[in-house]
Amino acid sequence: MTSKDHTQEMDDAAATNQAHESTTSENIDTEDAQNGEINEKEDINTDETAEESDVLAELQGKYDVLNDKFLRLYSEFENYRRRTSKEKRDAVLNGGSEIAKDLLPVLDDFDRAIASNENSDNADALKEGFILIQGKLKRVLEAKGLKEMDSMAKPFDTEYHDAITKIPAPSEELKGKVIDVAEKGYFYNDKILRHAKVVVGS
Repeated sequence: MTSKDHTQEMDDAAATNQAHESTTSENIDTEDAQNGEINEKEDINTDETAEESDVLAELQGKYDVLNDKFLRLYSEFENYRRRTSKEKRDAVLNGGSEIAKDLLPVLDDFDRAIASNENSDNADALKEGFILIQGKLKRVLEAKGLKEMDSMAKPFDTEYHDAITKIPAPSEELKGKVIDVAEKGYFYNDKILRHAKVVVGS
């Protein structure tokens, strides 16, 4: 082997070593770059997880507050519903107690009238007693909103009157009008409580 050939072999070996070192260096750089990317991704994932946890914690807090408000409102509504139901029931059961109390003096007057006229033959005194008691009863009921319907000699009106029969009118001006009241009609607080049963002239 000549000196020239030996030198060539050494140059080739050096080039091979240099190429190998370069490849190795490139591989190391590539691995470092890949490791860097992985670490960066892990950092990003960690940050995203932390942000998601914060958002979830915030949403959970808002949910807890709203749920607490809902439960309080529901409880208050249930209490209100029970209370109003009880008040309505009490009003139905005891609504007539006030008027019943106001009618007790009238009942007392009837008891006294019966007791005092048990052995009396005085029809005028008995009649006068009943008139007084009737007047007292009317005043009590009027104070409660009851009003007697004035129907006599008024034009027949189906809104206020129920005709039980028709008879010939005693005069021309009473035709189509009420000529007799079989049962009085009443208003209660300006609303019809009972229609009057009337006889109409024809």
